[in-house]
Amino acid sequence: MIINCINCDKKFEVNSELIPSEGRTIQCGSCNHIWFYKHNTNIKNDFNAPKDIEDSLKSKKIIKKKKIDDNSTSIKSNKNLSQEIDKIVNKKEKALVKYHKDRKFTFSNLLSYILVLIISFIGVVIIVDTFKAPLYEMFPQLEILLFSLFETLKDIELFIKDLA
Repeated sequence: MIINCINCDKKFEVNSELIPSEGRTIQCGSCNHIWFYKHNTNIKNDFNAPKDIEDSLKSKKIIKKKKIDDNSTSIKSNKNLSQEIDKIVNKKEKALVKYHKDRKFTFSNLLSYILVLIISFIGVVIIVDTFKAPLYEMFPQLEILLFSLFETLKDIELFIKDLA
């Protein structure tokens, strides 16, 4: 059977045995949109927010418009739908936790940050050196500071050459 995503209109071939006669929620592999699919009908239910879920269930008269207590039978009859939603939410939470676990601060990360800092500093020095004449006119005291900075950089360069 071929199913069209109601969001991006992409077509997927799905084994018809995987979808029961009462229907089930489906997630698009291309745009990750989730909707409820039933044989011969394609009912659009966007499960992006709990309010949308409640509104869509109210429109189907699964949840009555009055407040429903915990012992309500309409919520119990909706157990399969809530389990599907819980599965989707748990998958996304697990992926987020896995992403954060994989991101550990290592020595190589520290070195890469230091390298980026050094390159950025060199870029700033080059820009300041390029525009030093207009900067001296705007800030007369800057000439002394820049001269000291360039002398310090030359000393560091000589120190590194002596180490090598």
